[in-house]
Amino acid sequence: MGSMNIQMYLEEIGEWALTSGLQILLVIVVMLIASRVIHVAVNRAIGRIGGKEDLELQKRSDTLRSIINSLVSVVIFAVGLMIILGQLGIAIGPILAAAGVLGLAVGFGAQSLVGDVISGFFILLEDQIRVGDVVQIAGKGGLVEKVSLRMVILRDLAGNVHYVRNGTIDVVTNMTKDYSRYVFDIGVAYREDVDEVIEVIRAVDEELRRDPAFAESILEPIEILGLDEFADSAIIIKARTKTKPIKQWEIGREFNRRLKQSFDRHNIEIPFPHLTLYMGQDKQGSSPVLRVQSQDSR
Repeated sequence: MGSMNIQMYLEEIGEWALTSGLQILLVIVVMLIASRVIHVAVNRAIGRIGGKEDLELQKRSDTLRSIINSLVSVVIFAVGLMIILGQLGIAIGPILAAAGVLGLAVGFGAQSLVGDVISGFFILLEDQIRVGDVVQIAGKGGLVEKVSLRMVILRDLAGNVHYVRNGTIDVVTNMTKDYSRYVFDIGVAYREDVDEVIEVIRAVDEELRRDPAFAESILEPIEILGLDEFADSAIIIKARTKTKPIKQWEIGREFNRRLKQSFDRHNIEIPFPHLTLYMGQDKQGSSPVLRVQSQDSR
């Protein structure tokens, strides 16, 4: 009797494997193939939109590709799971109803998650942040490595990775949107001729724009905004240059290096703070003696 029960049980398993089991296996294979095909199609379609020669389109296409591929994977997995549950004889209707009630309950307890998703949707819709941008958000700054509906992942100059929830983002400062600028505050001594200093600055900019290593990164000649401030030890001349996105720091550092060399050649003084000692005077106009002692440190 026991051997007959085992035989019947094995026959049932074999019959299920040949029917529902094969169907479940087929569903899994179709899920994997569909996911792969759709991902390839999305990557090719978006790849045609963002060419390598256009950095801005490339950054936007990378962001869209990541988001769409994630959504496609979730949809395919959900549909496949529903089909597999049906093949296992599990009623899907009560599960969907329970999932709706559970989702409503979770929604009340996970308002921050809902806020993150809504904020992420509008960030992507308005094209505020893209992969490859340098931004400042929620008190953190760095290169955007990933953007999702829930969070933005940044890596700063020191290599630290910051995970910023979209719901905490109030203000987005994008330093590489369409183009970038580098602002110079150039301080020289009060004795210098401002017009001469401006001519030297323009000459350095022309030299930098003629250099093949930097010419493609600079979009416009330097803009001299003029004498901006009378500081304690210097007069400040403000200028700015326009570059391709994320190139402003490279151009700014090279410009400063060349400007220092040009100032040295033209004997233009770059000032430093000065301190004047006043010993004071009495009513007769005499001052106390200032004793200075030189000491050999050898």
